[in-house]
Amino acid sequence: MLTNWDWILFDADDTLFHFDAYAGLRQMFLRYKIDFTREDYSAYQAVNKPLWVEYQNGAITALQLQHRRFAGWAEKLRVEPQELNQRFLEAMAEICHPLPGAISLLNALKDKVEMGIITNGFSALQQARLARTGLLSHFKFVVISEQVGVAKPHPAIFDHALELMGHPPRQRVMMVGDNPDSDILGAMNAGFASCWLNATGQPAPEGIRCDWEVSSLSDLHRRLLPDSPGQG
Repeated sequence: MLTNWDWILFDADDTLFHFDAYAGLRQMFLRYKIDFTREDYSAYQAVNKPLWVEYQNGAITALQLQHRRFAGWAEKLRVEPQELNQRFLEAMAEICHPLPGAISLLNALKDKVEMGIITNGFSALQQARLARTGLLSHFKFVVISEQVGVAKPHPAIFDHALELMGHPPRQRVMMVGDNPDSDILGAMNAGFASCWLNATGQPAPEGIRCDWEVSSLSDLHRRLLPDSPGQG
């Protein structure tokens, strides 16, 4: 099955790495002697989620997102929003870990296909996490929206990756991601194949079609390398 692809591109957060923002925020706010509650988290997400939609739509920059999501807390604590954002990313780098099946899948693919990462996450977190897990060497490149200036699903970030890949045929590139609105829609618009990591069995948004749908990375491992040992 792997002969279908020259390249496999992965999203990072909740595709290769567990991303528990609540745990990261709790750890970060302990520095300020604050017991960050579920209610606090709901209030944070009420601000944060719309900002991510604006960011993916190109309406705001990464810096504006990082500033605005912590503006209220920064005012309460009398610190700069960027300080809170930096400490949050540091906390996330400390607590994040690969999803089940990620390491065995990447190890099995390493000598069989070229791999890269395209992520809307932020540079400080992505680089630290890949370095800590020892997975950085598995990938030919890491494309980060913060550095490129546009976010998935914008075609420009996929075109940038295509250039780094040396312009292989688009149909021989597969994008793997958990977010249909950024990963799968972006792949569709770029002419790449796509695999939706749909761990919770959500229905696909209207107009979004993936080539493959899997419930776990172990499931993807079996589909890509059905004879490979050590899947799990």
